[in-house]
Amino acid sequence: MNILALEPYYGGSHRAFLDGWIRRSRHDWTVQSLPPNKWKWRMRHAAVTFAWQIDAAVHDGAVWDALICSDMLNLAEFLGLAPASVARLPRVAYFHENQITYPVQFAKDFDYHFGFTNMSTGLAADESWFNSAYHRDSFLEGLADFLKRMPDHQPLAAVDRIRSSSRIYYPGVDPVAAATPARQEICTILWAARWEFDKGPEQFFEAISALARDGYNFRLNIIGGDERSALPIFEKMHDAFADRIDHWGYQPTRDDYVHVLAASDVVVSTARHEFFGIGVIEAIKAGAYPLLPEDLAYPEVLSALEGDASPFFYAHDRGDLQQALAALIERHDGGGLWEGDPDRARRAVARFDWDQVIEALDDGLERVVRNASRS
Repeated sequence: MNILALEPYYGGSHRAFLDGWIRRSRHDWTVQSLPPNKWKWRMRHAAVTFAWQIDAAVHDGAVWDALICSDMLNLAEFLGLAPASVARLPRVAYFHENQITYPVQFAKDFDYHFGFTNMSTGLAADESWFNSAYHRDSFLEGLADFLKRMPDHQPLAAVDRIRSSSRIYYPGVDPVAAATPARQEICTILWAARWEFDKGPEQFFEAISALARDGYNFRLNIIGGDERSALPIFEKMHDAFADRIDHWGYQPTRDDYVHVLAASDVVVSTARHEFFGIGVIEAIKAGAYPLLPEDLAYPEVLSALEGDASPFFYAHDRGDLQQALAALIERHDGGGLWEGDPDRARRAVARFDWDQVIEALDDGLERVVRNASRS
């Protein structure tokens, strides 16, 4: 089949997902994309921009069998502006995130229009694909609450309509070479996320500060962000732990990034929201021991763990994180971080390898096309 992919924010996990799928897909693809900056503007203008670009491609003879877009596109608006041949295509919306339940630091920053765009995209799609069941369920619950706050004509039926057309399709994760467990003489803790409010850096800083005061010996790899746009907490963290930090900030190449993962014993997430968690899965693949919030998408992501999973999770507060980290440092120092089974977490996330998910993704598109032809 010939697939048209529309990606208004071609960067980060959006790009990794699309590129990874296309490299392995049995289908042929055309990608229309925009650079990954000014996300609010991308959500506003992408439908118009893509409609005009696709109109030109259709005039040049382009033909497709199906359309897939990400949640950053106002799909309903695009379909109203696109050439008729494209507007009739079977279509899938892939939700990497959503603007209904995405946390904001200040309530005034919440924009109702972007949440409504996600809803209209879900309604316009033949199917909405989510990267986890947690994401789907939290979005639909949040959407219902959101609509109930509207003054009148609340389209609550939209929740059930989107639910009925929803599917879970996990993204593939690129290979990461596994390193030897307990690779560092001193326990090395990894925090790898965007340097933004929703990833909870303050909680991490409070926990490691308490560990340092209690005399625990550890090293730090704090990566994933850009110092130029970082929250003030990161400058404070760097100053406080400069003598313990091995790697800091954005890693310029994939090899550099994987090297840091392989040089870490424990990976910690303090995210306030997580709809899947590719970075954590990559760190697990590299051999890091995960310590994760007991909610969000993480229990689902690690649901294939054998035996008791509780040591990999902590309650979402600083005290529990501090105690769990202290226990892991002590186990590392005693030579038993993984308690004799260093591949346990890697086995649990192997189901997200690209060769495990690619057939389901390709089959899913074919199923959507078949169903559309019968209707």
